[in-house]
Amino acid sequence: MSNLKNTLLEWVQSLGPGIITAALVFGPGSLTLASKIGSLYAYQLLWVGIVAAFFMIVFTRMAARIGLSGEATLLTVIRDKWGKLISAFIGIGVFLVVASFQAGNSIGVGIAFAELYNTSPAPWIIGITALGIGLLFFTSFYKILEKVMMILVGLMLVAFVGTLIMVKPDLGGILSGLVPTVPDGSEILIIAFVASSFSIVGAFYQSYLVQERGWKSDHLQKASRDSTVGIVLLGLIGTMVVISAAAVLHVQSIDVKSATDMAKALEPLLGSQAKSLFMYGMFGASFSSLIGNATIGGSLLGDALGFKSQLHSTRVRLLIALIMILGATVAIVFGKLPLELIVFAQGITILIVPFIGIAILAVANDGLQMGTLKNTTLQNILGAVGLLILLGLAITNARTLFF
Repeated sequence: MSNLKNTLLEWVQSLGPGIITAALVFGPGSLTLASKIGSLYAYQLLWVGIVAAFFMIVFTRMAARIGLSGEATLLTVIRDKWGKLISAFIGIGVFLVVASFQAGNSIGVGIAFAELYNTSPAPWIIGITALGIGLLFFTSFYKILEKVMMILVGLMLVAFVGTLIMVKPDLGGILSGLVPTVPDGSEILIIAFVASSFSIVGAFYQSYLVQERGWKSDHLQKASRDSTVGIVLLGLIGTMVVISAAAVLHVQSIDVKSATDMAKALEPLLGSQAKSLFMYGMFGASFSSLIGNATIGGSLLGDALGFKSQLHSTRVRLLIALIMILGATVAIVFGKLPLELIVFAQGITILIVPFIGIAILAVANDGLQMGTLKNTTLQNILGAVGLLILLGLAITNARTLFF
């Protein structure tokens, strides 16, 4: 028994980059979308999260192998292959996107505790942002980041598993939801849920995380397993939220416009414990994204500007702190994510997402860079399908925004 415990402990401790990626991808926006999908369409769209997670795994594993292939960062490889302009475009673009969306993460953190303790969100936003910035200045920030993300993912799992047990879902409905169907009027939500779960920016950053871990080409099996486990957990969390919303809110015809609405709707039906559980899960999703998105933006901007990308770099840490401060400021001043920022962030996302997908796929096929880690035929086929999905999302978003 003790050997089993030791093996399990070693396995958990070996996880890291994949858990960070999963935690930063599943934020308050993903939580809101999952709640809304379940409340409107019951179990019918469960398959969407599974498809999105599958292609997220494909690109996360691909990016991890790029990180294992050498000392140079992915943006450095892109700069050497296609020039400084493309590299700077991706780095600065990602910074602008995460900075624009950061207010939503700050608001999620504030609302979670404001609802739990019946207070104003502002003090919580300030306090939690200060805590996040404080974590940056630990000597071993990456190790701290891994542990914090593991705790937050654990918190989300406990919260949403607990909610799932309380709502007692219909097993037949769950099984039927695994068969792809597209209910009338669900197209926009499907696109949004795929876009939030299949985060190519998160996959891109996986290459940096495995390098922060110090993994090399001989860690391929460990890196592949870590990437898979992290994204499976991401898909599992989203699926549990959809199922919980389907089991309780759909049958009551309660339309959810935010994750907070779902928590409030659970209370009269299942008691205050259900609301508290869900709010702790919302805090986990918000705080993990608050730190994770800022880390991506600061690291990639630092790399694009030639500051390198290592998390021990003071300049990179200051850029990460800047994103957190901007997000908290917007959250407190406006109390929500302004529409203009959403449009701006989506506009930049449309421009950079195809480039990032193409860059990952192209570098993963560069025999000189990748060596034995180069893509196989199957990986290329799956990558091409995933890239078509990304292009489809970009085109659809462009039509929605500009036409």
